[in-house]
Amino acid sequence: MSQNPSDTRPNDTASGESDISHGKPASKRRVDTKTRDQSDPRLPAGLYIVATPIGNLQDITFRAVDTLKRADLIACEDTRTTRRLLTHYGISTATMPYHDHSDQARREALLTRIRDGEAVALVSDAGTPLISDPGYRLVVDARAEGVPVIPIPGVSSVVTALSAGGLATDRFFFAGFPPHKSKARRDLFMECAAIPGTLIFLESPRRLTGALADMAEILGSRQAVVARELTKLYEEFRAGELAELAAHYAEAGAPKGEIVVLVGPNNAGPQEIDPASLDRILRAALDRGEGVKDLATTVADQTGQKRRAVYQRALTLKQKKDE
Repeated sequence: MSQNPSDTRPNDTASGESDISHGKPASKRRVDTKTRDQSDPRLPAGLYIVATPIGNLQDITFRAVDTLKRADLIACEDTRTTRRLLTHYGISTATMPYHDHSDQARREALLTRIRDGEAVALVSDAGTPLISDPGYRLVVDARAEGVPVIPIPGVSSVVTALSAGGLATDRFFFAGFPPHKSKARRDLFMECAAIPGTLIFLESPRRLTGALADMAEILGSRQAVVARELTKLYEEFRAGELAELAAHYAEAGAPKGEIVVLVGPNNAGPQEIDPASLDRILRAALDRGEGVKDLATTVADQTGQKRRAVYQRALTLKQKKDE
């Protein structure tokens, strides 16, 4: 996963990248998902979701390298970032930018090339596409049209951190990047509080301290791990209770590198919550259209409050909201 800004250049002929709207299909061949002999330089037409390294360039599969070499086009989050990987492995396949801000016309152009018989590989700056990275809309459209979508699995920072973090791995929940603002972050953490497993978040260095402090307040004294610079030279796993980790980074300052935060399951029972925080959670849920009865049950389980008291408070807030 990457937090680098996307390259939105429409055309970059200097580096061998071409805008898809001007490209011609390399060949007109039938869409066929059957396995072909590896000596055949052509790939069956389809959308290939290719995982790439998150740091160490050696963390790429033989199949991924082969796919990138034999594809007709590589759609990538940032062509400059991907070009470094391709150069390292001697891959000369044409590239073009595709990211979350790409419009429907570009997605349709990619799908048209696949329908015309081409193999298009989708990569992100690092890790597995779609896991907090671009590609979701393209895959949805491809599936809706019956276009073959072929996963080429590999490394992901989420699983990499979980595998070596030392917290429970039998059940886990990936929540992606928390919201930037503290109020919205706390609402998210409250929603996650009752999940019976390890929680996994991504976070930027400059927001890490605030996020850890909010986690400590809402989730309580849980064990946690901050994993950063995974697979790189300065890889680090720092473990401790949430409050301890928040204090450490408040004093040490923002760390460098991309960060995965693991939060262990709640083994101490439901966490008590102050009235103001309870009201904030209830209002947020009511704004989302949740029913008072279901909301009362969920929040009571999460906070340790009596369901009847939560129900009455939610009902009062709803009546004020509807006035």
